[in-house]
Amino acid sequence: MDHMGVLSLIPPIIAIVMALCTRNVIISLFLGLFSGILILSHYNPLDSVKTVIGDYFFVQITDSYNAGILVLLVFIGGFVALLEKSGGAAAFASKIASVIKNRVQTQLAAWLGGIAIFFSELGTPLIIGPVFEPIFDKAKVSREKLAWIIDSTASPVSVMIPFIGWGVYIIGLINTEYGRLDITESGWDTFIHSIPYYIYPVLAVLIVPLIVITKLDFGPMAKAERRIRETGQIYWPDSKPMRKSEAFKEIKETSSKPILVWLPILVLIVTIVGLLIPLGFPFKKIDGNDFRVALTTAYLFAGLSIIILMTLYKVKKIAEAFEIYFSGMKRMMDILIILVLAWSLGTALDKMGTAKYIVQIMDGNIPLFLIPAIIFVVGACMSFASGTSWGTFAIMLPLAIPLAFHLDVSMYACIGAVISGGIFGDHCSPISDTTILSSTGAGSDHKDHNKTQVPYALFNGAITIIALVVGGLVGYESAIFIAVILMVIGVILFAKIYNRRTPLYDKNHSA
Repeated sequence: MDHMGVLSLIPPIIAIVMALCTRNVIISLFLGLFSGILILSHYNPLDSVKTVIGDYFFVQITDSYNAGILVLLVFIGGFVALLEKSGGAAAFASKIASVIKNRVQTQLAAWLGGIAIFFSELGTPLIIGPVFEPIFDKAKVSREKLAWIIDSTASPVSVMIPFIGWGVYIIGLINTEYGRLDITESGWDTFIHSIPYYIYPVLAVLIVPLIVITKLDFGPMAKAERRIRETGQIYWPDSKPMRKSEAFKEIKETSSKPILVWLPILVLIVTIVGLLIPLGFPFKKIDGNDFRVALTTAYLFAGLSIIILMTLYKVKKIAEAFEIYFSGMKRMMDILIILVLAWSLGTALDKMGTAKYIVQIMDGNIPLFLIPAIIFVVGACMSFASGTSWGTFAIMLPLAIPLAFHLDVSMYACIGAVISGGIFGDHCSPISDTTILSSTGAGSDHKDHNKTQVPYALFNGAITIIALVVGGLVGYESAIFIAVILMVIGVILFAKIYNRRTPLYDKNHSA
């Protein structure tokens, strides 16, 4: 039997609906998986529980590829925790901040700092925000603008780096689906080839310098900028900042040096390259297991180098450094559980023939050039309602990849649409962890940050849909160029029109 018909849609529907209702990805994935196994086991609940544990969880965890991904993520977690706590990134950002002379340079420096600290979408806001907030206040740039800049360089940058947590997570999901479909291309290669199709993240990063240079502030952001320029008021009278500046003095008052961020990353890269060159990298295809071993070894050495530097510079005692390292490893537990559940759900959907049934429904009824745009919209809605792009990837990639394969639609475009939809919805969602952390890092009112960011996100989201649709008609390779050109033209035209009639400062906060 190729598929189980409409019953095969029940697990993904339950997973999506529960994600929207509970905003808990782990519970949602588990219930979706359990419902599928319940159907496959002819509605025997006891057998279903045994099957989930024995034939899915154990099998997924003991699979050599999956085990390698899980171990790698644990070491990445320890490394990232050390980088965040070492103070090196804050010292690095402070160096950048020391050459700032005006409002434009202030904003561009924060943008460059956010890009440079790419290793953690959660760490970026809590490092860049506290370092730059006094500089923004002095230059009379709003806290809302700071929150938007660091939110635009947190997850949008992290999602495009293949060797950190985001990339490893996405590659793991891709490889599992490729294994089921007998696709020989590696998940690493697919990830790299898909980056130009990560249209929304690319636009989110590139729009920042464009907005800063053209001085285009519109909507609530224009009023926030006018408020601080004309009155010097950092907040609206009714604003409730997520934190007070004193809360992050530890980041600034440290003996740390920039070497604590650039040297470990250099160790990481040199180790990876050094271990892979003898195997033929970058001219020959590297075995997946060898690649994971090289990455894991590199993260171990990079982590140890931070611990040594923290001890030498007396940032932390060696026992404290190792405690940070192990706490970072523990922090990855939720991600590991989500991955195992996502792999298991994908296996269940494959057995039920979910993708084949969806293909049968869509084939001939929906124009194929609309498929990536539809995937983007569905992913965006799910991410917005649940506040998590990680969960969106876990549910949408096991559906989008088989869909692209069977309908012969660009695989890279469909994967890019999932990633773009997840990041776009995450940017618009008031319950997103990165949105909340960006408000916290910038010392901004969370409601004000969300309100000022959404217009920019909607602008880029609309361009992403247009680019995906037009790309589907003329060739998906052109989609990113179409998107960037539309964004540049739109910003320039909007700047000429809007800057002539910027709304006046409203002391009653009617923005």
